[in-house]
Amino acid sequence: MRRKLTVFAVIVVCYLLQTTLFQRLAFASITPNLLIIVASAFGFMRGRKEGLFTGFFCGLILDIFSGSAPGIYALLYMYAGYINGFFRKRFYPEDIKLPLLLIAGSDLAVNLFIYFFMFLFRNRYNLNYYFLHLMLPELVYTMVVTIFLYVIVLKINQRLEAVEKRSAGKFV
Repeated sequence: MRRKLTVFAVIVVCYLLQTTLFQRLAFASITPNLLIIVASAFGFMRGRKEGLFTGFFCGLILDIFSGSAPGIYALLYMYAGYINGFFRKRFYPEDIKLPLLLIAGSDLAVNLFIYFFMFLFRNRYNLNYYFLHLMLPELVYTMVVTIFLYVIVLKINQRLEAVEKRSAGKFV
């Protein structure tokens, strides 16, 4: 129960940061995608199931407050978290290269699907403009923020695992 409440609090805090503080720190109206960092990080740190649920709730909070097509973000972030969960066996806490690569791939994939679902179906075909002026700058900004946010999420996860191990040791 403690883990669920903590993950929910991390999602809410990241959403609030993404929509308030980072809106003020936007470069050319580009903000980092903190929720994809959270969904991906919990996916490869905790596995497919945790990534699926974390991604779903990250996307759901975006769906509720963005006013776009209902469920599209929940579905995309859910898949991102789930797919990152496949890399749990290759995850080492002290190595940041794999998390950076996975978060970059997740951000790029989510943005491509958003382009196809939100823009292409409305006859806006300029993928080059969208890629160069929106997707690529967001990817770079997200990677810079990932270096700092990932460390925080990793510490939270390690603390929760330590508490869970102590709790499990009391019952054995």
